Amino acid sequence: MLTHKGTQTLTTARLTLRRFTVGDADAMYQNWANDKRVTRFLTWSAHESPEQTKQLLELWCTEYEKPDYYNWIIEFEHKAIGNISVVQVNNHSESAALGYCIGYHYWGRGIMTEATKAVIDYLFGEIGFHRICLGHAVKNPNSGRVARKCGLTLEGTRRECFKSAEGEFLDISEYGILKQEWETGKAYPKQS
Repeated sequence: MLTHKGTQTLTTARLTLRRFTVGDADAMYQNWANDKRVTRFLTWSAHESPEQTKQLLELWCTEYEKPDYYNWIIEFEHKAIGNISVVQVNNHSESAALGYCIGYHYWGRGIMTEATKAVIDYLFGEIGFHRICLGHAVKNPNSGRVARKCGLTLEGTRRECFKSAEGEFLDISEYGILKQEWETGKAYPKQS
């Protein structure tokens, strides 16, 4: 059984994961939301203005009232540089699907792996999910590396099952991890 607690602040060696505020709009816009390199494989297009980002954050911030809403801003060196969220919750199957993105200038530093491990620890350890999964565009192999470093297993690839905001049909690789794999440490050493 799940014990939803909503988006709680999480900290790691280098990161703080916290709730968004509307005041984060400029940083989100400047650091990742306006960059087509970041949004290329996402469901949404690069934002055209800080006002567009602000409107999105106004919506997201109202969602925090729901105990099963999980959406974190990623702070690195006191800068907002990306986000990670649960994009789908299945209460019956006790499963969650993750989605994430990070500013281009922060790629390749292990930041997303660190953030994803913290979220996995929270979702298994505090909320009680049985399974966590994520999908990524095959054309974006860096997301697959993050998944593997976090202990997720490649379960298959769905052909042209996703249409990006730019209209491109993409193959999606699906990864998953079970709570028992996380508990036994087969996935990765848990953070303290």
